[in-house]
Amino acid sequence: MTTTALTEHTVTVAGRSIFYAEAGAGPVVVMLHGGGPGASGVSNYGRNIDALAEHFRVIVPDMPGYGRSTKGIDKADPFGFLADMIRGLLDELGIETAHLIGNSYGGAAALRLALDTPHRVGKLVLMGPGGIGTTRALPTAGLNSLLSYYAGAGPSREKLGTFIRNYLVYDGNSVPDELIDLRYRASIDPEVVADPPLTRPSGPKALRTLWRMDLTRDSRLKNLQTPTLILWGRDDKVNRPSGGPMLLNAMPNAELVMTSHTGHWMQWERSALFNELVTEFLGPDSKLAHA
Repeated sequence: MTTTALTEHTVTVAGRSIFYAEAGAGPVVVMLHGGGPGASGVSNYGRNIDALAEHFRVIVPDMPGYGRSTKGIDKADPFGFLADMIRGLLDELGIETAHLIGNSYGGAAALRLALDTPHRVGKLVLMGPGGIGTTRALPTAGLNSLLSYYAGAGPSREKLGTFIRNYLVYDGNSVPDELIDLRYRASIDPEVVADPPLTRPSGPKALRTLWRMDLTRDSRLKNLQTPTLILWGRDDKVNRPSGGPMLLNAMPNAELVMTSHTGHWMQWERSALFNELVTEFLGPDSKLAHA
């Protein structure tokens, strides 16, 4: 886990509190976590912050709806809302341009931010991002497990353990009980239980929401010049690995790395490789980024 000394801050964006931790100095890198129950920025990137903070100013927010940030999001256009809030965080910090790293839900938010305001993003790192072909097939078993966490009998440690060990990672035995306990406690925050941030779209506007959440349908994608590193575990059970080549073929300035024996949480399972690839890609002399 993280041993680097982190400073903790809270800023207000559009009337909402956004918590973030910070470490290091240099070019700004914002790390956006996934949307699973009990997720938070530091817990999501606990094996990566130290390595990246040696080279960059690393900013790790809790996304709206999670951790110590204000709960509740705009579920009619969740990725657009999250992009607006992270852009607002950059505004509050006086940061004009930043590199973005996004895992799953955070990857979709990062990509949407780049599509909406490409001049605000230096480079993108997307790990098994959401929003890639999401309306073109039935949900995966992992995504069904995630979306049903607050349904039925409600949240439980057993349900969370099943999601993390059976679907989030390749080797469930590698996940310590302490991590599941930490995420379970966060997942049963009364405000989160009352209004879970990531649920299955429903109601008369559900199809429109699903359409908005499929970023491969966005006509701007083929013209997005942002240098992008796509990372995907070949054993991902939450977001289909076929999304990697799909995104690679849709973007004009992207590179794709896929790894075997890796699930949805590549930055945790393959942390040494992840840290090496990302540090090289975001560096000024990267051979991968060729904008």
